Amino acid sequence: MKKKIVLLPLDERPCNYSFPYRLFEHEDIDIVRPENLGHKKEPADVLTVAEFLKKECKDADGLVLSVDMLLYGGLVPSRIHDRELEKLKEQAAVIKSLKKENPKLIIYAFQVIMRCPDYSSDDEEPDYYEQYGKMIHLAGEIVHKSRLGLCDGGELDHILSRIDCDKLNDYVARRERNRELNYTLINYVGQGYVDALVIPQDDSAPYGYAAIDQEEVRARIDSEGLSDRILMYPGADEVALTLMARMINTIKEKKPKVYVKYASEGSKAVIPIYEGNTLENTIKYHILSAGCQLTDSYENSDIILAITAPAYKIEEATEQPCLAKGYCADRNLPELIDFIRNRVAEGKIVTIGDNAYGNGGELLLIRLLNQNRLLDRIAGYAGWNTSANTLGTSIAEGVDYYHYGSTKKHMDFLVERYIEDAGYCSVVRKNVTEDLESYGMNYFDVKEQQGEISKRVKKELEQFMQEYMPSISPDILLKSVWMPWSRMFEVGIEASHGPSKELL
Repeated sequence: MKKKIVLLPLDERPCNYSFPYRLFEHEDIDIVRPENLGHKKEPADVLTVAEFLKKECKDADGLVLSVDMLLYGGLVPSRIHDRELEKLKEQAAVIKSLKKENPKLIIYAFQVIMRCPDYSSDDEEPDYYEQYGKMIHLAGEIVHKSRLGLCDGGELDHILSRIDCDKLNDYVARRERNRELNYTLINYVGQGYVDALVIPQDDSAPYGYAAIDQEEVRARIDSEGLSDRILMYPGADEVALTLMARMINTIKEKKPKVYVKYASEGSKAVIPIYEGNTLENTIKYHILSAGCQLTDSYENSDIILAITAPAYKIEEATEQPCLAKGYCADRNLPELIDFIRNRVAEGKIVTIGDNAYGNGGELLLIRLLNQNRLLDRIAGYAGWNTSANTLGTSIAEGVDYYHYGSTKKHMDFLVERYIEDAGYCSVVRKNVTEDLESYGMNYFDVKEQQGEISKRVKKELEQFMQEYMPSISPDILLKSVWMPWSRMFEVGIEASHGPSKELL
């Protein structure tokens, strides 16, 4: 019997709105999403969102729920809203009504801990973050360290003298309201209204306001005895994929065994950029959150997760190739490729978490996969944004392949990951950004979703495919390219993998 899963995404960007749908909808799985959401800083209508949930969840089997979309109208609105605490709690109560109306509904929810970037930009933050952002981040870091006895109050006084106190109070008060709603959802888990909750740490760091929130929320989770049902780990934009994988595993009553193969054993202790936890620990959380289990034997595994991270510091993708010791002498990429090749030949499901660099895939890896004709033989690949975003995506691909094999939709999704994660993030984005001034544009504003820039991006991505992926590029049709938020950070891509275009 066909199962119905309702998806309430974190926001309208493809990674949140489209990825879970495109990867996991099958003949036996019907995924239902809202037709209209907000746009970046413009929040979705939360009352309309609530009505959508009430209507669609009555006869649904499962719900993958972004609490931030339900409460604030999206991820970015969660950072800039001025909603009162009581109104937020009233909106959260919608979740209780869904469970009461349909007691068999499985609810997997996620609720992001608000980030605190260490740079000054109001692109996704309150307007005053353009002027005070870096200082607000530094203030949080000093507050945290002073609580831990790692610094004195003199530094904080100096920073506070340079920040508009009204703006800082506004920022801190919003964090406090958001944290109170974290507590509300923790209570819902304890009361049985939510079956599992993920509290991802968006662009986290070891110290600061976000880290303080994490400590306090984790303490509440532990005090309620819910640490096995509420998971906290780095991530955000990949969580809907992770929980959709978990939902599929739950519906099919499976718990796939995952073996992790590292290119460098030293990478286990690395703390990836934009994150605050060691890589090994974060991987364990991601596997658990996806409804899978870790195994120490690839022979007995259902899925093999190959990790490309270096032995030491992870660099930005724009800095590759990095010739530092952590990437070369203390990381054995050839051995990893040999391992993948042999496991694929044995019929094993192999998915690659390409977290060698931040904000883009590793070009050397793509060349090696191409030369070994592995690009369309592995089950999954991801290499975008943060290490956590990459991990969640690649694990989800492995889960989909485990249940459904090499379907047309799965292969389309896989080639899109190569094109976007390696092609756009590591090559084309940088090339086009360097020329934006000549178009009268900048990184944060390319004027429209589809126009001169998207046309150029599409052309350069097609060139990337021919140069880096010639073993499969004749079988790929890049259908469309667009800029979802009219800026350069993310791109929308639709591609198709099938018979060679020359034969059509």
